[in-house]
Amino acid sequence: MLTVLILIVYAIIGGVSTLAMVIGIPAVLGWKIYRRVKYQIPIMK
Repeated sequence: MLTVLILIVYAIIGGVSTLAMVIGIPAVLGWKIYRRVKYQIPIMK
């Protein structure tokens, strides 16, 4: 029973971090492209 509980906790932690990356990375890329188009700021800056 304890093993199942530990697996569930690890699954929740892994799912949350994966979801944060799936949402965060495209958001950062979109923000950088927006700044590039609107303000002519280099993407890598």
